[in-house]
Amino acid sequence: MAILDHLDLIMFAVTCGLLICGFPVAFTLAGAALLFAALGTMLGAFDMSYITAYPLRIWGSMTNETLLAVPLFIFMGVMLERSRVAEELLESMGRLFGKLRGGLGISVTIVGALLAASTGIVGATVVTMGLLSLPTMLRRGYSPTLATGSICAAGTLGQIIPPSIVLVLLGDVISSSYQEAQLEQGIFSPETMSVGDLFAGALLPGIGLVVLYIIYQVVIAIVKPESSPPVVAEAGETPPTWRELLEALLPPVILVIAVLGSILAGIATPTEAAAVGAVGALFLAGRKADMARPWPIYTGALALVAMLVLTSFMDLRLGRDTIGLGSEIGIAAALLLSAVLAWSLLVCLKRLFTSGVLGSVSRSTAQITSMVFIILVGAALFSLVFRGLGGDITIENILSDLPGGKMGAILVVMLVMFILGFFLDFIEITFVVVPLVAPVILAMDVNPVWLGVMMAMNLQTSFLTPPFGFALFYLRGVAPDSISTGQIYKGAIPFVIIQLIALAILAYMPEIATWLPGVVME
Repeated sequence: MAILDHLDLIMFAVTCGLLICGFPVAFTLAGAALLFAALGTMLGAFDMSYITAYPLRIWGSMTNETLLAVPLFIFMGVMLERSRVAEELLESMGRLFGKLRGGLGISVTIVGALLAASTGIVGATVVTMGLLSLPTMLRRGYSPTLATGSICAAGTLGQIIPPSIVLVLLGDVISSSYQEAQLEQGIFSPETMSVGDLFAGALLPGIGLVVLYIIYQVVIAIVKPESSPPVVAEAGETPPTWRELLEALLPPVILVIAVLGSILAGIATPTEAAAVGAVGALFLAGRKADMARPWPIYTGALALVAMLVLTSFMDLRLGRDTIGLGSEIGIAAALLLSAVLAWSLLVCLKRLFTSGVLGSVSRSTAQITSMVFIILVGAALFSLVFRGLGGDITIENILSDLPGGKMGAILVVMLVMFILGFFLDFIEITFVVVPLVAPVILAMDVNPVWLGVMMAMNLQTSFLTPPFGFALFYLRGVAPDSISTGQIYKGAIPFVIIQLIALAILAYMPEIATWLPGVVME
């Protein structure tokens, strides 16, 4: 029967249709999988023994140390958002660059990049900058289309600039797909790709995208000076002092360097670096909660840095047969630093609990983390049933038979992901689509880091593209009534073109993504 030959594709189409209609993602994935498993069993096209592997899939996700980075990065991002670090940064950068034509737009791009590297949460970044920057830009005479486009584009940088939740999830999935592709080729000692590799690979493309955004802002300021006028100081407004700039800029920059630098330097795994980021976010928020007494925070931060340095130069493991005198001294110093760090964290937690920030951040972190992992559980069942129906063979045949060979297959996959990005969040695409197509593409001798960065940038582009881009909806929700939806769409289009140019450059020059991992991860 023809229906038996295409039951896998029908299942995929039905699932996408239900998701587009707005049904809950995790329950849609699991429900559609169970429905088609039962239908396939009745028609003799599915072996229910595939379902017996489901508990092992869930157990594998529960014991996956890489995925522990997800709640930690979420906590870090939400804490920075709620502690008004972003607000202070935006205000200071706006006062610094505002006197230049296009200065506010450049400030929004730079702050968006820093927030992306600090939080990795697209919605939070767009909403935060929409609430803080958009009224200022409009009041200062900026074109509504340029203002809204700048904010939406800067907000989506959280997809590509590490450390990013998108890259954590994508890196874990592509790593598994890479090993699967090699095993199917008969390579029983497969090479590995880590989330840290993907972080390193995404760094230069992310910075390059920021540079392209700034170049566009400068060109517009020259060609259409009326669209981005310099800021005229209002009564009582003074330029920021160097101390104010450093107080606003240094903490998030140091936090980013500590998190990303510890990964690239090989000092910490992404999960360990995420823990460092969560602690750093607590320090920043605790300092913000009581500016009059910053010394407990500074002491804890110094203890954390000292522990990172100590870890990079000494072996502090306790479970060894012989521990030399130098190691004993190092372990004793690490224990002392841990005590100082614990005291400082308790001070931060007390301040944040008293101010009500800690409870709000904890609830948001639990909600977002639960959403991510329940989708992962549903996607695991969907993947098993899809493979049981022969979906992996169908996908392989479709991609292998496309004209253009390897590049033709990659182009079609990118186009499908781009379109799905209009309707589905990156979590669903990462857990549902990527595991189906990545093993086939990686078996065509494609670099996994380059493929992961291309996918991340592609999803970022779809988040920005009218009329369905999620970033546009986030901004529409907080923009004043004087801004029309059409203006938001019009403002985003130039940045979508910039994104497509960046994708084309990355496709033509894969070394932009593959060079740095080869240098720092050796």
